[in-house]
Amino acid sequence: MPQDIMETYVVEQPDQAMVLLNPLRSEILGKLAEPASAAEIARSIHEIPQRVNYHLKALEKAGLVRRVGTRQVRNLVEVLYQAIARTFILPESLGWNAETVQRLKDQSSLSHLITTSERIKRDALVLLERSEASEEIPSATLQASIALADDKQRQAFVSEYVEMVQKLVEKYQAPNGGRDAYTVILAVYPQTERGGEQT
Repeated sequence: MPQDIMETYVVEQPDQAMVLLNPLRSEILGKLAEPASAAEIARSIHEIPQRVNYHLKALEKAGLVRRVGTRQVRNLVEVLYQAIARTFILPESLGWNAETVQRLKDQSSLSHLITTSERIKRDALVLLERSEASEEIPSATLQASIALADDKQRQAFVSEYVEMVQKLVEKYQAPNGGRDAYTVILAVYPQTERGGEQT
């Protein structure tokens, strides 16, 4: 049932760009490299199926996902969706000036950062409860600071950073899903000042 999808899709329609700027829709798209139902996606991102289904229909209407089949689950028929590409690029040629496009990208990333931080908090609490029940929970965190000279260097750093992590994930990705699944979340954002200290 999985269909061939593009590695990269350049978003050229403003209506598609506006759909993509919603952080939850971007997260849903990231789960659709392989066919999945609204219920499956909802479980994986800790959302309610009705909300995911609403956003899936918006993504389908914009032409960013497509229906690829159905399957019977007990007495229900689930619709399966798949993204049209693995990666979506928002260009600077959408009729908006470069400053507006960059601002929209940044605001979308910040919104997604908030959503992601809440998800990490929920997951961490669940895992902490399991840890307190004497279950071993392997995890890892990394925090670092870097001073970048200008916007050009920042963009170059982020691009290389993402590319390196993607290669690392591909290198260690176990065939057939492997035994254990782990979540990898990346974030890059400016330091904030609190009480005279930078965090």
